[in-house]
Amino acid sequence: MLIIIGNQKGGAGKSTLTLLLANFLTLVKKRRVTVIDMDYQQSLAQKYEKAKILENAEPYEVIAAGLEHFPSMFTVLRQSSEHIVIIDLPGKLDDDGLMPVFAAADLVLCPFSYDELSFDSTILFSVVLKKINKDVPVFFVPNRIKGNVKYETQTEVEHQLIRFGNLTAPISDRVDFQRTSTFQTPLVLYPIILPVFERIYESHIGLSGT
Repeated sequence: MLIIIGNQKGGAGKSTLTLLLANFLTLVKKRRVTVIDMDYQQSLAQKYEKAKILENAEPYEVIAAGLEHFPSMFTVLRQSSEHIVIIDLPGKLDDDGLMPVFAAADLVLCPFSYDELSFDSTILFSVVLKKINKDVPVFFVPNRIKGNVKYETQTEVEHQLIRFGNLTAPISDRVDFQRTSTFQTPLVLYPIILPVFERIYESHIGLSGT
């Protein structure tokens, strides 16, 4: 199964969401996961290499790769139906290398926030994605949400996004997310992330094998 996590806007929280999902799948659901860091900054791959020095056995592997490497890598990775591959995408849409990634995706998670820039980027990402892979399930994840979001803004954004996919429970803005690593998610965050990931897992990911 191929899960991609993306949005055109940088700073939407793609990399942190990728870590949280990978930790949830490996530590809670005991699934086999590989993370491919295709973001231009490759912060996940750097964090993974640093963590390996301090920890013993890694729960999953993080591979730094460019979009041009995807077709060959995915040919190898998709041979096992039980294997879950998560890709942290670049925060841009102007690369033709995204097309085969979009086309191959089995599930898409799109983090966003309730502001105009994030909303415009999320809509553009969704339109391009659906032109390439119209039937792929999409989950929009309200991410780093603060308590001062206007109800009218939230309602309008959600009304537009449900045309393209599903909305999850929000992930509130907490400083504890900065302590998330490729080895663990702080336990204090579990009540926040479990409503998001359990729903996605039960409806889509859990069907891919055990």
